[in-house]
Amino acid sequence: MTDDDALIDALIDALIDLERYPLDQPDTAAYRAAVAAARDELQDDGCAIIRDLVRPEAVEKLNAEIKDRKPTTHFSTQLINPYFHTVRDDAFPDRHPINTFIERSSGFIPGDSWRLDDAMTSLFRSPELTSFLEQCLGVPKLHCYADPLAGLTANVLDPGQQFTWHFDTNEFAVTILVDEADDGGLFEYVPAIRSTTDEGFDAIQAVLEGGREGVRTLDLRPGDLQIFRGRHSLHRVTRVPAASSARHAAIFAYTLEPGVIGRVERTRQLFGRVLPEHVHAEEERVRSDALVD
Repeated sequence: MTDDDALIDALIDALIDLERYPLDQPDTAAYRAAVAAARDELQDDGCAIIRDLVRPEAVEKLNAEIKDRKPTTHFSTQLINPYFHTVRDDAFPDRHPINTFIERSSGFIPGDSWRLDDAMTSLFRSPELTSFLEQCLGVPKLHCYADPLAGLTANVLDPGQQFTWHFDTNEFAVTILVDEADDGGLFEYVPAIRSTTDEGFDAIQAVLEGGREGVRTLDLRPGDLQIFRGRHSLHRVTRVPAASSARHAAIFAYTLEPGVIGRVERTRQLFGRVLPEHVHAEEERVRSDALVD
């Protein structure tokens, strides 16, 4: 065990409610029950919630770290389609998801803003949490996303902002709600609205135009951990009203293979910059599916 690993292990007990969720004791009945419940939820609709995983005092610490690093947030406002494209494609009609653009206004604190001894870093790199997520997802091995900006981030929705309907490029995402808005800022999703063989354009367009068929809304609380398969499920965070407080969420990104780096275009959209690692990875990239994105 390295000194960095020892530091992370020493902090986990103060961050995670190990009495309720004994992530350090995988042979216990409580651990197996938590894994089974998450697997059932993921099987049902691609979304699992681990309620109150993070201790209340640890949530306060996470929020303090987000507020401390908020000056490094890259805020941006764009009109995007669900695939993060911003330019019309004349090969498709006007009334089509490819050519339907909605405001995305939010901010991201980049991965290079966090220190090794931050509570945020300790949670993200915790071997206990990573092993638990592997069990929930039913995968042999997870790796912390190697992207220097998008591996560990925090999403900030200030008053007046929203993160509109979109798909993720990763197969799954792990988030922790750190501070909820007084009003709005609700996570909504439509499970499995598309697949690797069917883009689901008609159903997607109906939701973009305000349809509610299949839409689910989550009642998330600070300290809840969410595992979400967002590659095939359309999702958004609703607008935070101007009179509300901000919404803060930690985003932990993991990959099935080591050394994965994010796409150049989306990295620039979310963080306002790219690094040499992103450019090199783009040149070497091999797509895993043929979806629009």
